[in-house]
Amino acid sequence: MAGNNGSEIRVAGTGKILVAKAGTAIPADTAAPWSAEWADLGYTTTDGIKFNKKDKIDPVDTWQSVSPARFIYSDRDLTVKFQLLQLNKDTLPFFMGGDAVTAVGTPANGQFKYELASNPKKDERALAIEFSDGGEATYRFIMQRGQVTETEEMALTRTGAVKLGVTFTALAVDDTKPLATILMKDKSYGAPAA
Repeated sequence: MAGNNGSEIRVAGTGKILVAKAGTAIPADTAAPWSAEWADLGYTTTDGIKFNKKDKIDPVDTWQSVSPARFIYSDRDLTVKFQLLQLNKDTLPFFMGGDAVTAVGTPANGQFKYELASNPKKDERALAIEFSDGGEATYRFIMQRGQVTETEEMALTRTGAVKLGVTFTALAVDDTKPLATILMKDKSYGAPAA
C-alpha cells in the first residue's frame, strides 16, 4: 500500500559515470563488479547528473468529438546530462566525439595530442551511472547504446575548473532489447511485510 515512508526517499550521495564500447556486457546485478572494459570518467560537478525521458504523444482527433479519441506514441527520448571535471584519455575523446589521444614521441616524455576530425562521425558507446545512498541502496542506470548529442561550451578561466558538459542520448539496440536498464539493491521494491 502506498503512503508516506521516509525510508523510501533516495539521495544520490556518491556515485560514478562509466563508459564502454556499445554493446559491452552489463553486470547481472549491483553486487557484480564492472569489467575492465568500463572506464570510470571521474569527477563531475556538484550539479550531478540530470535524466530526462520525453515521450512525444500525438492525439488522434475526430469530427465527432472535441477531445482526442486516442493517443499515438511517436517518439521517445532518453537523455543524461552532466559536466565532467577531469581531462584525460577517456574524457576528452568522449566530449569531442571519438578518436583517441596519442603519444607524441615516447609516452615517457608526457607529450600527447588529440586531433579533432573535420567531419563528424558516429561515436556510439554504452553509458552507466551508479550511485549509492549510504549502505542501504545502490542503483545502476545502464544504456547499452547511445552517443553524445550535445556539448556545452568549454570555458577556460583563471577562477574555475575546466568543465566538459555533455548530453548523452540513448539509442535502441534492437526491437527486443530495452532502451535502458535500471538495476537496484533497494528493499523498498520488495514485497510488503505481512
